[in-house]
Amino acid sequence: MEFRKVLCNELSALMKENEKIVILDADLAKPDGIYPLFVEFPNRCFQVGIAEANMASICAGLSAYGYLPVMVTFAPFATRRVFDQIAVSIAYAKQRVIIVGTDPGITAELNGGTHMSFEDVTIMRSIPDMVIYDAVDDVQLGQAIKQLINLDKNVYIRMPRKVRPTVFNENYKYEYGKADLLKVGTDITIAATGTMVYEALEAAKLLEEDGINAEVISVNTIKPIDKDMILESVKKTNCVVTCENNNINGGLYSVISEILCSNYPAICGAIGIYDEFGQVGKYSDLLEAYHLTPKDIVKKVKEVIKKK
Repeated sequence: MEFRKVLCNELSALMKENEKIVILDADLAKPDGIYPLFVEFPNRCFQVGIAEANMASICAGLSAYGYLPVMVTFAPFATRRVFDQIAVSIAYAKQRVIIVGTDPGITAELNGGTHMSFEDVTIMRSIPDMVIYDAVDDVQLGQAIKQLINLDKNVYIRMPRKVRPTVFNENYKYEYGKADLLKVGTDITIAATGTMVYEALEAAKLLEEDGINAEVISVNTIKPIDKDMILESVKKTNCVVTCENNNINGGLYSVISEILCSNYPAICGAIGIYDEFGQVGKYSDLLEAYHLTPKDIVKKVKEVIKKK
């Protein structure tokens, strides 16, 4: 199922349970898939136009009056365009808002460089007490939304809009703040987040063919990160490669490197965006352009293992 349809369905169910939940949109309700909410809850959904900073400020005001605003727009508009309003009017002022950034990183595809956020994790991670959740697939997103909205914290949800390969089955149970061990291994840890979890699993299959047994971890919340699982895995494998659809500066690679520096020094390689801007392209082409493919992960894993 499309991520945006899951988002709409779950928000609809939650809005029926909690009359304080309100939706704010900046002229992207149809592309983001939340337009049905405007029809179902016309008095609790607000279209503010192409004025994202104003939208964030309105969210802060609504929160101050006891509402739970959910702000939905494309990832770059939900983060870098409104950073000051999020930092000051929302976080510093201790107002609770759920921020949904759609199509982060290369999932922006044909919307191109201006709409391609490689820095949203880095930006949001710098805000105190901000939760950052990176959706892996539609199954997980459906379970995660309710837990995240019910947290007494500000939350940033980054998610594609459309269909991506499914990783989890119907028996999966999401638990806030916990990573998921998807494959047990002994030779190296691959810690991946968001859409890169699927690519990491594909890489693990290729590595098996070469006799390399990789452990694969799905890092679902980058902040807070499941430090215990990361350390337990790396203490076993003694090396790790991170995989993320974000700039490695301040993203998952930085987070895990910080954990290892303080607790268990080990070699850490990175698959991610190396200080570049976005461009127009299909997802598969952008994977190639930014060296995020399973084959690129395999190459990086072999480089890191040689350094052990």
